[in-house]
Amino acid sequence: MSTEDEKLLKEAKKLPWDERLQHKNWKVRNDANIDLAALCDSITDPKDARLREFGPLFKKTVADSNAPVQEKALDALLAFQRAADADASRYAKEVCDAIVAKCLTGRPKTVEKAQAAFLLWVELEAAEVFLESMEKAVKNKVAKAVVPAIDVMFQAISEFGTKVVPPKKILKMLPELFDHPDQNVRASSKGLTLELCRWIGKEPVKSILFEKMRDTMKKELEAELANVSGIAKPTRKIRSEQEKELEEEAVVETTGANTSEEAVADVPMEIDEYDLVDPVDILTPLEKSGFWDGVKATKWSERRDAVAELTKLASAKKIAPGDFHEICRTLKKLITDVNLAVSVEATQAIGNLARGLRAHFSGNARMLLPVLLEKLKEKKPTMTEALSQTLQALHKSGCFTLIDVIEDVRVAVKNKVPLVRSLTLTWVAFCIETSNKATVLKLHKEYVPICMECLNDGTPEVRDASFSVLTAIAKLVGMKPLERSLEKLDDVRKKKLSDMIGSASETILCSAPITTSGAATSARGAVDSLSMKRSAASMLSGKKPVQAAAATKKSGTSKSTAAKKTDGGSQSKTSAAPEIEDVEPTEMSLEEIEERISSIVKAETISQLKSTVWKERLEAIGMLKQEVESLTELDKSAELLIRLLCAVPGWSEKNVQVQQQVIEVITHIASTVNKFPKRCMVLCLLGISERVADIKTRAHAMKCLTAFCEAVGPGFVFDRLYKIMKEHKNPKVLSEGILWMVSAVEDFGISNLKLKDMIDFCKDIGLQSSAAATRNATIKLIGMLHKFVGPDIKGFLSDVKPALLSALDAEYEKNPFEGATVAPKRTVRVMDTSSSTSAGSSDGLPREDISAKITPTLLKNLGSPDWKVRLESIDAVNKIMEEAHKRIQPTGTVELFTALRGRLYDSNKNLVMATLSTIGGLAYAMGPSVEKSSKGILADVLKCLGDNKKHMRECTLTALDSWVAAAQLDKMVPYIIVTLGDQKTGSEGRKDLFDWLSKHVSKMGDPSEALPLLKPSASSLMDKSSEVRKAAESFMNEILKICGQEVVGRNLKDLPSPTLAIVAERLKLTTVHEGFSESVKMVTTSMSLPSKAGLKNSKHGANDRGSNVGKPVSQRGLPARASVTMVSTQDHVQSQALFNIKDSNKEERERRVLVRKFKFEEPRREQIDELKIDLFKHFREDVSLRLWNSDFKRQIDGIELLQKALPSSGKEVIELLDILLRWFVLRFCESNTTCLLKVLDFLPELFDVLKDQSYMLTEAEAAIFLPCLIEKSGHNIEKVREKMGELIKQMVNIYSLPKLLPYTLEGLRSKNNRTRIECVDIIGYFIDHHGTEVGGLMKNLPSVAALTAERDGEIRKAALNTLATAYKNLGDDVWRYVGKLSDAQRSMLDDRFKWKAREMDKRREGRPGDARAALRRSVRENGSDVAEQSGEVLSRSVAGSMISRDNFGYADAHMDRHMVPRQMPAATGPADWREALEIVALGLPEQSVEGMKVICHELTQAADPESTVLEDLIKEADRLVSCLAVMVPKTFNFSLSGASSRSCKYVLNTLMQTFQIKRLAHAVKEGTLDNLITELLLWLLDERVPLMDDGSQLLKALNVLMLKILDNAERTSSFVVLINLLRPLDPSRWPSPTPTESLAVKNQKFSDLVVKCLIKLTKVLQSTIYEVDLDRILQSIHIYLQELGMEEIRRRAGADDKPLRMVKTVLHELVKLRGTAIKGHLSMVPIDAEPQPIILAYIDLNLQTLAAARMLTPSGPMGQTHWGDAASNSPNPSTHSADAQLKQELAAVFKKIGDKQTCTIGLYELYRITQLYPKVDIFAQLQNASEAFRTYIRDGLAQVEKNAAAGRTPSSLPLSTPPPIAAIPSPKFAPSPVHTKSIGSKLDSNEDDASGETQQAFRSQGDDSRLHSTDQPTDRYQTSAGTLDALRERMKSIQAAAVGHFDGAQARPLASMNGSNMLHGGTRLDGEPQQQSNIPPMDERALSGLQARMERLKSGSMEPL
Repeated sequence: MSTEDEKLLKEAKKLPWDERLQHKNWKVRNDANIDLAALCDSITDPKDARLREFGPLFKKTVADSNAPVQEKALDALLAFQRAADADASRYAKEVCDAIVAKCLTGRPKTVEKAQAAFLLWVELEAAEVFLESMEKAVKNKVAKAVVPAIDVMFQAISEFGTKVVPPKKILKMLPELFDHPDQNVRASSKGLTLELCRWIGKEPVKSILFEKMRDTMKKELEAELANVSGIAKPTRKIRSEQEKELEEEAVVETTGANTSEEAVADVPMEIDEYDLVDPVDILTPLEKSGFWDGVKATKWSERRDAVAELTKLASAKKIAPGDFHEICRTLKKLITDVNLAVSVEATQAIGNLARGLRAHFSGNARMLLPVLLEKLKEKKPTMTEALSQTLQALHKSGCFTLIDVIEDVRVAVKNKVPLVRSLTLTWVAFCIETSNKATVLKLHKEYVPICMECLNDGTPEVRDASFSVLTAIAKLVGMKPLERSLEKLDDVRKKKLSDMIGSASETILCSAPITTSGAATSARGAVDSLSMKRSAASMLSGKKPVQAAAATKKSGTSKSTAAKKTDGGSQSKTSAAPEIEDVEPTEMSLEEIEERISSIVKAETISQLKSTVWKERLEAIGMLKQEVESLTELDKSAELLIRLLCAVPGWSEKNVQVQQQVIEVITHIASTVNKFPKRCMVLCLLGISERVADIKTRAHAMKCLTAFCEAVGPGFVFDRLYKIMKEHKNPKVLSEGILWMVSAVEDFGISNLKLKDMIDFCKDIGLQSSAAATRNATIKLIGMLHKFVGPDIKGFLSDVKPALLSALDAEYEKNPFEGATVAPKRTVRVMDTSSSTSAGSSDGLPREDISAKITPTLLKNLGSPDWKVRLESIDAVNKIMEEAHKRIQPTGTVELFTALRGRLYDSNKNLVMATLSTIGGLAYAMGPSVEKSSKGILADVLKCLGDNKKHMRECTLTALDSWVAAAQLDKMVPYIIVTLGDQKTGSEGRKDLFDWLSKHVSKMGDPSEALPLLKPSASSLMDKSSEVRKAAESFMNEILKICGQEVVGRNLKDLPSPTLAIVAERLKLTTVHEGFSESVKMVTTSMSLPSKAGLKNSKHGANDRGSNVGKPVSQRGLPARASVTMVSTQDHVQSQALFNIKDSNKEERERRVLVRKFKFEEPRREQIDELKIDLFKHFREDVSLRLWNSDFKRQIDGIELLQKALPSSGKEVIELLDILLRWFVLRFCESNTTCLLKVLDFLPELFDVLKDQSYMLTEAEAAIFLPCLIEKSGHNIEKVREKMGELIKQMVNIYSLPKLLPYTLEGLRSKNNRTRIECVDIIGYFIDHHGTEVGGLMKNLPSVAALTAERDGEIRKAALNTLATAYKNLGDDVWRYVGKLSDAQRSMLDDRFKWKAREMDKRREGRPGDARAALRRSVRENGSDVAEQSGEVLSRSVAGSMISRDNFGYADAHMDRHMVPRQMPAATGPADWREALEIVALGLPEQSVEGMKVICHELTQAADPESTVLEDLIKEADRLVSCLAVMVPKTFNFSLSGASSRSCKYVLNTLMQTFQIKRLAHAVKEGTLDNLITELLLWLLDERVPLMDDGSQLLKALNVLMLKILDNAERTSSFVVLINLLRPLDPSRWPSPTPTESLAVKNQKFSDLVVKCLIKLTKVLQSTIYEVDLDRILQSIHIYLQELGMEEIRRRAGADDKPLRMVKTVLHELVKLRGTAIKGHLSMVPIDAEPQPIILAYIDLNLQTLAAARMLTPSGPMGQTHWGDAASNSPNPSTHSADAQLKQELAAVFKKIGDKQTCTIGLYELYRITQLYPKVDIFAQLQNASEAFRTYIRDGLAQVEKNAAAGRTPSSLPLSTPPPIAAIPSPKFAPSPVHTKSIGSKLDSNEDDASGETQQAFRSQGDDSRLHSTDQPTDRYQTSAGTLDALRERMKSIQAAAVGHFDGAQARPLASMNGSNMLHGGTRLDGEPQQQSNIPPMDERALSGLQARMERLKSGSMEPL
């Protein structure tokens, strides 16, 4: 340097830094940069002020135009960056921009320093600035500048990681770089992408970048991505972290802790792909797409497309937040859309929104969750899959946590659908598994109780899901939260849960240490590997750096060490854990070996082995061999000896003899030691393999290798040999090594080999070798493998050259497949666990895991609406199997099979066949495991046999062949049994299946597994198809060959006799004949099931015995001996009854035979079998055999036998009618005309018999027969059609027309045009003969009118004729009923109607509609619409009985359940009310309306006081109400069947008018009232009534009628009936179908209604007390209490039972109103019974309670509290005179007369006293009363006397009994109720419990009442004449009632406690009906007791009791 320059530099140093750095002389600038760098290096404090001064200078210095100066400027910058801290980052932006602009295109050193500067800026926490500058750098047009920028980003990510350098901006840069024209840029971009994959994962990078990438670039990257593995760790930290680490190290050093090297590296932060992408606005494009109009569309496809557009838009990875509330509300509705596709699409859209919006979707997610959980009940796989994915997405996206939705989960797990409960819990388990420990700690307290409750669920899936949730919780938070809950479980569940949790815990414990160790080691490896500077393109080299490889090796060692520790630690718990052996030998010097082996081998021997003279070495090795052979324990020294021989003489020994000796020693050691270390084998293997190549040592070497295989297993030896032979340069090593492998495979087999590795080695190395010897050896090896694994190996070699394939085929022939029969010649001493466990599947060949390839997209595409996409998906599955060489593992195939199941029902048949082929391929590829993974798909495969296409069935059978090859036939048997029994399989399918079974059954391992197929096969022997029968017989013969006759016979014994006979005849069985009846044996050769062939015309040969069955014995061709046998047998048979109804249960059969109402279906197989069993059971054997014969002649013979027996066997035919009708249906379905005509001749006779028997078809019988009759009425033979038409018309006699019409209407929809024509004609007939208004015929007119638009002219003609008939009846009104018609149809109808009008005019039939108009006028004029209609007979009244309950308790209850009278009134309708009553008595709902109209008219007139009709009506009132009570259920049932409610209204109205007249109401007998009240209350409770037409009006009418009955009916009867109804009702009385509630609930509701009725009666009891017969009411209460018993009363009292409380209330009210006089009304209660009646104690208790409360009504004898006669048995003398008592009684009566409310009652009582005591002057008691009061009494008594003379005084009025002479005894000494009797009469009932007695009070009363006084004198007691007169009067009334007769059937007769029934309701002796309540007669015992009492009273003394 010149002095001038030095001077310049010296001067320049005085200048400020900015001037120096901007000096015009480059040397000054250069020197300034050097000085600046040195100064920055000297600064130690990052806060130094000088650094702040230097920062702004670098933006210009790094842009210096002089390259050397620029380089020095970068040095200065680097020094500055090292000295500064994060505050310096403020200068980063300007400096980085300058570097990008000027430095990246400079010299390599400059570029390198620029990159270092960038990295330091990142270290100084200016990563964002760095990335912004990189965005500019990669846009540089000069490629040379772009590559360094990419490299520096690569290095930044590699060193700092994505936590410091956000990858989002880099990912945005990459798409442009992929398309860069410079290949170096593209290569660097790929390298950068691969590095990003290491940090953020492959999938996020692929999803973001691949869609923007060219296909070639994708392929290249895909290939490179396969090499990316391991977890990336940052190797460099930012400045702030470095400072923090220094501080921590300082703390650690001062505390003396372990070095920081032992600290485990932090787990790298996971980068969420969501954070890497930009949000997308979907609301705007959604609005434009017409979404809102689409979702409201009526077409489902438009709704689906609209939602699909939303799903597509929402599939964006990140959605911009917005207002999605309205969208979610719409989706909520669409989830429940009726169309499944729309629902699925809406569910998927919700999932996409959740993934895209995440936390912004939380509110909407909470709203949608309940709907999604509820929708889990959907069983369709597509819906279930969509719901599962959406629910998982809602949780994974963080829309809510399980704590937030606990209430929704609680509701879902209580859902009534088990699927909802199980899938909800499965989802909860998933959510818990994907949650962190802290979250689960918060929620487990809520969810554990839910799961514990669900463990008791009745569904196994729910219980399993609960176990899964508990296991998931235990995995995260341990067992502690579950300990308390586990105590509540039973032992079985506790063990299962503990096992599940225990296995999960062990898995965690075992895996955790290994994972941690591996992670830590890999982190250190990453630090080492990334410490060197690498370019991005270096990632594409395909080779890992040395450091990375070393790290991997170190990691592997560390892993194995950790594994060792883990295994060692776990050995104490389980001994099964294998110890991992260290197979890699460590280095050991020869000196160390010599030192350690000196005790075994002499030093001289070792020195000679080192000799250079070969003879000495040979001698030494010989001596060594002797020494080794003499050792007894070689195990300890085996490794040292091997190491010694490998060192000296070593494998480089040239002398062959020495080599041979060395190999022999090694062989001896390997075969002698107990456990040969694998390390030793590894040490020798390379040398031994080289010796195999030498012909001189080959034999010894091969023997040594075989010894190695025996010692350590061939798997390990082969694995090591592959590597050696692959890399060895000597081709002989490869060829001869493979030849040895051939012998080794033959010796050891393949059980210990990894076949996949061997096959890959053969393909990639052996067969690809250029040496012919190697290829030939490889072919031999593959041929040997073929011997063990079979032809499956060919699938792995399909891609080799054709020439080699032919050579391989030749080798396969030399080594045919032997499989498991090949026994290995040699065995392994110590099992090689590593090779044996991974040997592959049970057949040796490996199976590939394809679960990764079965992607959700593939599964979704299998259900795509586009058939092409579906086909492509099926092809993709086939391709996956091909790639796996048709050897796959079951993992992940469950979902695949589920998706393929849907394709088996595809509308495209080609896809179904492709699916079948794929399923067969999957079964073959999976092997035996297919059974568990397929989830029962075999049943769906077998259903494809029902297809009518032969090709489809062939594909199915091919799939079955593949299946049976994989899973044995015995596993398929259950599915095959179901298929054989399925009628939908079809005859061709069953035939093919039997043929297939015949082919495979002989190959079954256990033939007994096929025995369950015998019964379905036996049933198929009676199939309609002869081909099916033949195939079934062939299959059964195959089983017979395999299993033998005895086994087959034993399994067929329980078949029905006819079937067994057929089987025995077809299979020539002898064992099954034992126990047969003679007749069955006789015909075993003649029976066969009806078949299509047989039905057409069964042809029998000349010698066919089948045609002789049942014919006369004299026929030709029958041997004489057989004739005798048949004669005797048939005589015996024919002596029996034709029908056997002994065990017939018609209702059970009808319930068992399920048919579809109205619509005809061909008889199913099981129905035919049932019919056969029933036929043989209930018909005589010869008849059954004829009817069930395939020969139509035999069938005709059977019908003739039935015809003969028909007139005399009406009842039997009715009982077995359903069986006959089913047999007729079978004949209708066959094609033999002769037999069909015979049946059609027989049926009218049968129907006539039924008509004569007044029988109506049941619903089940009609549903069996009518659909077939209607469908077959369109027969192609005219004669058959005519007979069937007449038969349908005759049906109205045995089945009501309204119920017949729906069947006819169904015929209008038939596919057979003739059937439709016949049905239209029949409807026309019904209109013409029965009128349009009967049975709703007008409702059928629109269906008929619609047929006028048919193409078929005959149908149009028939429809027009029928409508013309309707026009004749209706006139122009017909247009109102024909519905909407086109103009053309209306024109046709108009023309036909005009023609019809002209025809009627010609015939003088009047105008159309005249008859109907006249009928309506008659209704208006006469109150009845039964005017004459052209002299027609009222034949329309054929509506059947609608009785839905068998036992009504009505007068006709004992009639047959189907018998109804058939007298029909005249066509003019009922002439008077008596005839009308006869019509009502018929019980036909529609026709009885006419009668009820007349009766209502008469009742209206009877209400007129001047009318004379009333007296006649009163006589018939009971019969009228009885008939109407019967009509109530009939009319309601009739209306429920579809008719109008008109008849119901008429019945209720007639009853209402009847009960409005009090005299009529009183004339109704108690039994009738019971039936009526019961029916009304039952229909009030029937939940179907509100659903009827005018249901609310009917309910209101029922209520009003019930109130009217309670008001006006005889009150005693009302009370008795209602108290009786408080008992549980007979179940048969309830309507059918019964409601859903249990019987107890229904009875409770009924009792509540009865209680309400009693409440109403009881409320008015005070004013009606003298209108009721108290004796009868008390009797009914007594019977009710006695039936309950004391124990039940106590129990009910505690349960607050309403009926019991009501009875107590009635009794309390009676006692309250009558006081002690109530004891005089116990004549019908056996008071002297033992134990005493319960009612007595209750009366005593009420008397005491009321007396204490002073509430007794003083109406009876004062103070009378005893249970005996009027003269008391008490020993106490009378303390009051009779006069005093009478005065007291009169005072009480006068008090009543003075009260307005009780004045009438008082007058009646006073009148009775004057009659009993005529000598008493009552007015003497009224001296102090006013004259007006005395006058009132006098006039009142006169009026009462007048009424009594006229017979209007109530004879049952209970007037007070005169007081007795004796005084009233104290209650304390009252005689016991047990030993006394009382007298009285009358009865009634009431309600409401106000008495609050307790059990304690009852006990005390009972105790007091049991005090006896038996030894008292009797002469003290006298009786007055009045008392005797009263008794005589009562005796007369009782005796008069006793001679009366029972008034009618009573639903529940009141059981007498003394042994006889209490009759009631008798008539008077003079024959006149009683107008008041009747007195129930007493039995003889009660009468005699009463007479005895009277005699004692006459004598004036009472005997002691």
